[in-house]
Amino acid sequence: MRRLFNNVSTALYAGLLLLAFAAAARAERVKDLASVQGVRSNQLVGYGLVVGLDGTGDQTSQTPFTLQSIKNMLIRYGVTIPPGTNPQLKNVAAVTVHADLPPFAKPGQNIDVTVSSIGNAGSLRGGSLIMTPLLGADGQVYAMAQGSLVVGGFGISGKDGSRIAVNVPSAGRVPNGATVERAVSTGFDQTPFVILNLHSPDFTTSARLVEGINKLLGDATAQAMDGVSVRVTAPIDPNQRIAYLSTLEQIEIEPGDAPARVIVNSRTGTVVIGSHVRVMPAAVAHGSLSVTITERASVSQPYEFSRQGETVTVPESTISADQPTARMFVFNAGVDLNDIVRAVNQVGAAPGDLVAILEALKESGALRAELIVI
Repeated sequence: MRRLFNNVSTALYAGLLLLAFAAAARAERVKDLASVQGVRSNQLVGYGLVVGLDGTGDQTSQTPFTLQSIKNMLIRYGVTIPPGTNPQLKNVAAVTVHADLPPFAKPGQNIDVTVSSIGNAGSLRGGSLIMTPLLGADGQVYAMAQGSLVVGGFGISGKDGSRIAVNVPSAGRVPNGATVERAVSTGFDQTPFVILNLHSPDFTTSARLVEGINKLLGDATAQAMDGVSVRVTAPIDPNQRIAYLSTLEQIEIEPGDAPARVIVNSRTGTVVIGSHVRVMPAAVAHGSLSVTITERASVSQPYEFSRQGETVTVPESTISADQPTARMFVFNAGVDLNDIVRAVNQVGAAPGDLVAILEALKESGALRAELIVI
C-alpha cells in the first residue's frame, strides 16, 4: 500500500513538474516581445563604381551613366578625356550600395555593405568598390564604403550567346566595407521614461507586460498607452538606465494568444490554420470535374484508281469528362483545428481544394476566423 502511495505521489509530482515546465515554456522574455522606441537601425544607400572586373563589366554603349561616372571621376583627378572619344570600358560596373546603420553606431566603427549592379554587368566577381558615400533619408553622409567584393555566384558565357550562371553573380558584399562617419541621435537618454513597443500588437500582451513590470519594480512603474506601447519610468542617468533596461529585458511574461486566422498562399497552395480557428455547424460537399481532350491526326487517302483525289490529314479529337462522386462531411458546432484537418484529409482534398473549402466556409459565415490570402 505504501509502495502504491509512493508511486502515485511520484507520478503526481512528475505531472506537476511537466505542467510547470509547459507553463514556463510558454513565457517569453520582454527582449523577444518588444523593442525600445528610438533604438532602431537606419537605412543608407549610395551610388558607386566597381572596378577591376575581368571583362564582365557594363557595356558602356548601352549604359551611358557608367561612362559618365567614369568621366566625372577622372576629371576630379585632373584627367581630361578628349572630346568626341567614347572609351569602351569592360572592367567597370555601376552599382548601388546599401547598408543598415545599427543603433548607437559611433564614428570609426565598421559595418557591412551590399553591392548590386544596376547596369548589364555579367559578374562582379573579382571587383573592388571605390570610395562611395552612403547617404541617409535626410541626404546627409553617414558612412563611406570601399573594399573588395565577396561574390557568392559566378557566370560563364560563350561566344555563341550561351551562358551558365550559378547563384547571382551581379551582387556581392563587402564585409566591414563601410566606416561610420556620423552618429545618429536616438533620444535614448533625453526623457525620464522609455517606451516599449510590442512587435505584434495585442492588448492582452500589453496588459500582461504592464502587470509583469509593476510586479517586479513596483506599482505605477509601467503604464499601457495602447495595444502596442507601454511607457516605463526610467532613471535619467545613462549608466543606471542601461542596467535598468537590462533588468526589463529579462522579465518573462506569457504573451496573449494569436487571433484566429487562416493564411492561404494562393501561389504555392500552402495553408496555415491557427489553433483557435473554429467552425460553426456546416455540411460540405466537394467534387471536381476532370475534362480530358486528346488530339490526333489521321491520314485520308483517295481510292486506288481515283484521278482527282489527294492525300489529306484529318484532325480527330476525343473528349472525355470524368466527375468523381463528391463526398460530403459535416462540421459540428465548435470543432477545432484537428477536426478540420482530419475531415479534409478523409475526403482526400488537395491543398487547392482546401483553399476552395475554406473560402466557401468563410462566405457562408461558418468559419470563425480571419481568412488572409497572400
